Parts: sequence; C-alpha cells; structure tokens
Amino acid sequence: MKLTYCIILVALFFLVFSCGKKKEPVNDEEFVANTASSEKPAAQDPIAIGEALVKSNDCSICHHKLNTLIGPSHTAVAQKYEFTKENIKLLAGKIVKGGTGVWGEIPMSAHADVTQGNAEAMARYILSLDGEKEH
Repeated sequence: MKLTYCIILVALFFLVFSCGKKKEPVNDEEFVANTASSEKPAAQDPIAIGEALVKSNDCSICHHKLNTLIGPSHTAVAQKYEFTKENIKLLAGKIVKGGTGVWGEIPMSAHADVTQGNAEAMARYILSLDGEKEH
C-alpha cells in the first residue's frame, strides 16, 4: 500500500513540474535578430554573435573549443586557416553543405537549416580563436 502511494506521489510530482510552458525552438535568423537587438554591448560584436550561434547549434556534438572530439577542435581550425574573407566563406560553406577529407575520413554533416550569413558569423568566431584578427 505504501509503495502505491509513493508511486502516485512521484507521478504527481513529475506531472506538476512537467506542465510548464514548452519553449519553442528559435531559428538562426530570429536568434541573430534577438541577439543583435539586445542592449548588451557584446551582442553587437560579430564574434560574440558567432559564438552564440555556435553554442545554440549542434556543433558541440562533434567539436570542442580546445579538444579534438569527432571533428577537429575549433582552435585547430583557426590555426589551420588564415582569418580572411575567403576562408570565412569557405568554412561557412562547409558548415552549410558539409564536407569530408580535410580532417580525415569522418564527414562533417550538412547544416542546411543554417543560413549563409549565420554560418559566416560562426566561421568568423571560430577563426578568431587563435587570436588572429580578420584581414
């Protein structure tokens, strides 16, 4: 009898605390618009916007800022590529379309839901990680 009451109490607990408002996912364009309109000074910084986009997408499944996981670390990417407009576009294209062969046989999955502009912001952040400035 006590076990039945415990089960009911636990079920009620989960029911009460799981009935909160479900948060709707925000697409990248809304995320950038919301971030850019924020009062925070860092939100106006394109590097900060790129960092926020990287953190809000699934990048961390395969990449880490400093350590190699499934793919290279973001810092290793920054060290491999010069921080130029051409490389920003190149890496943004790899974010959107995916790629293989540069870092081994494991392919990078495509992220077709990420816009070219947001992918460029993400690439800009990644290329900044070795301390190099855009030129």
